[in-house]
Amino acid sequence: MGLMDNMKARLGPAKDKVSDLARQHGDKVQHGIDRAAKAVDERTKGKYSDRIQAGTGKAKEAMDRLAHKSGPTATPPPPDPTTPTRPEGPPPTS
Repeated sequence: MGLMDNMKARLGPAKDKVSDLARQHGDKVQHGIDRAAKAVDERTKGKYSDRIQAGTGKAKEAMDRLAHKSGPTATPPPPDPTTPTRPEGPPPTS
């Protein structure tokens, strides 16, 4: 077993727990991200506002990915009605 396999095996339960916590408390975490961004922006007097905003967006996207990660109890999202579907059956012959 390689080093990465060993690390993945040990971190698997922690990843599931983090994902569950992100689902349960995602709104509180995102509120905290906003408050931290506002505090940093005020302390830097707006000098790094664009970078703070970009970092805040990336942090919120990461939280969303953690919270919506499909796990054993999660249900897959419904299919997009605008996406064309391929008919069932054998492929057409030319």
